[in-house]
Amino acid sequence: MRDFDEIFAIAAARKGGPSALEARLAMPAPREALAAVPDDRWLSAMAKCLFQAGFHWKVIEAKWDGFETAFEGFNPARVALYGDRDLDRLLADTGIVRNGAKIAAVIANAVFLTDLAREHGSAAGFFSDWPDADQAGLTAFMARRGARLGGVTGQRVLRLMGKDAYILSADVTARLIAEGIVDKAPTSKRDLAAVQEAFNRWRAQSGRSLTEISQVLAMSIGD
Repeated sequence: MRDFDEIFAIAAARKGGPSALEARLAMPAPREALAAVPDDRWLSAMAKCLFQAGFHWKVIEAKWDGFETAFEGFNPARVALYGDRDLDRLLADTGIVRNGAKIAAVIANAVFLTDLAREHGSAAGFFSDWPDADQAGLTAFMARRGARLGGVTGQRVLRLMGKDAYILSADVTARLIAEGIVDKAPTSKRDLAAVQEAFNRWRAQSGRSLTEISQVLAMSIGD
């Protein structure tokens, strides 16, 4: 397993030098800002990421205003109460992608978020307070308590919202394999724990966020 500086150098050589690489790195949101995000934006992000899974992203982006209208602004308390009539309405709405399983997952995730708000004051507060050094634990929790939020989908939700997070994309996974951390796409608890340990080590070495490290790993392999 290389030190982070070595991987950064590989990525920089591929992307036009250190300054050019730095300019491409997105940063996570401050924890205070993340905690202040309304819970409806968390439900919107969950819906967008789960609908994007398996669809062309541009299709979902083009229809997103229609999704916001159809789900009434993604107010979790309201969407959590959707029943058969609402499901029928959504399945007939040509302004969205009419996938019944994914629509049902949005409703289930509204229940998940209202439960978090009741247990922790707000869903945003819960996510912002979860330790960055245990993202593997957070995504496992999201997969267990939420709907269709496992794997990369849950990781993309965190990144979209500004939570400090890595994404186990194909390129990041390829770098992890090249470094001997895993030998295939990580899915087992053991492999996911090894990934978390590696990211935590690189964070300690570099002082960088998980978000930055993840992007550097990806750009050391792909575009």
